[in-house]
Amino acid sequence: MTELKPARILAIETSCDETACAVIENGRELLASTVASQMEIHARYGGVFPEVASRQHVLAITPVIEQTLAAAHLSLGDVDAIAVTRGPGLAGSLVVGVNAAKGLALGTGLPLIGVNHLEGHLYSAWVYKTGDAPPDEPEFPLMALLVSGGHSELNLMTGHLEYERLGGTQDDASGEAFDKVARMLGLGYPGGPAIQKAAEGGDPNRFNFPRAKLDAPWNFSFSGLKTAVLREVRDLEKKSSTLPVTDLAASFQAAVVDVLFDKTMEAAREFNAKEILIAGGVSANQALRQAFLNQDEFKVHIPPLSLCTDNAAMIAAAGYYRFAYGQTSPLDMDVQATWPLS
Repeated sequence: MTELKPARILAIETSCDETACAVIENGRELLASTVASQMEIHARYGGVFPEVASRQHVLAITPVIEQTLAAAHLSLGDVDAIAVTRGPGLAGSLVVGVNAAKGLALGTGLPLIGVNHLEGHLYSAWVYKTGDAPPDEPEFPLMALLVSGGHSELNLMTGHLEYERLGGTQDDASGEAFDKVARMLGLGYPGGPAIQKAAEGGDPNRFNFPRAKLDAPWNFSFSGLKTAVLREVRDLEKKSSTLPVTDLAASFQAAVVDVLFDKTMEAAREFNAKEILIAGGVSANQALRQAFLNQDEFKVHIPPLSLCTDNAAMIAAAGYYRFAYGQTSPLDMDVQATWPLS
């Protein structure tokens, strides 16, 4: 493998409702990371309110950058490039981060690197904190399952920055389905952690919810599952004033995990992947993690919980590989609210 040049990357992430900054050394070693969450603000709306998110990013962006540099004991003069999430995401939120990064790049003369948010999630599997033992680097070709609130897709990763999209969701993403079902069950927002907690005491076999297979083998569909839960809830409400929330949550979660696990394993076999990588917010789900970790056919890489949800460390890691391969962005770079990985 070609030895890549050393570099220290400062990255900014504002694609949705987290204002984040991080510094990473050589694409892997995390020197400092700060995430300012807006979760409590948006919980009252049952989801992210885009205009509110943008305004909060404006308030938080400078303190978050300053806090990250202080935690790393560095100044801007100690970094080699500025990376930033260019998309996909909420346009208003992305603009705040991109403009901040442009300002830093213009003021310092440092290179600017626009990073795809989805690519960042994949590169979170390379990251470890200073002082920790470095985990094994994922080996190519990798079967990468990307699961989040907005995305559920399978990509064959044949090398650094090389992706072949095999399939994705035809309707709701898995994380979106978690949010909607949590709302049906009165569990609040965000839905992923709420469903997981409720499911801990439930019977995953009580309700036989559908597992959509689809004609295109690497695509996903969760709208039918969501509708099945809704119908079951309405039927149960006619019979009783008390819903079996724990069993409903456990059965729903099991259906999602089964589909994600089975399709990923089948794709890994079909495309002769050496290893599997799971990333994105839904990769924090314990049932999903255990399903992959309990099998012994493939080595599986899953980021630590702190790196599953949106953060800037993953953007810095992906930005490092872009920088190392000479791929920088112009200062007139614009955001891309819709931007497929491949």
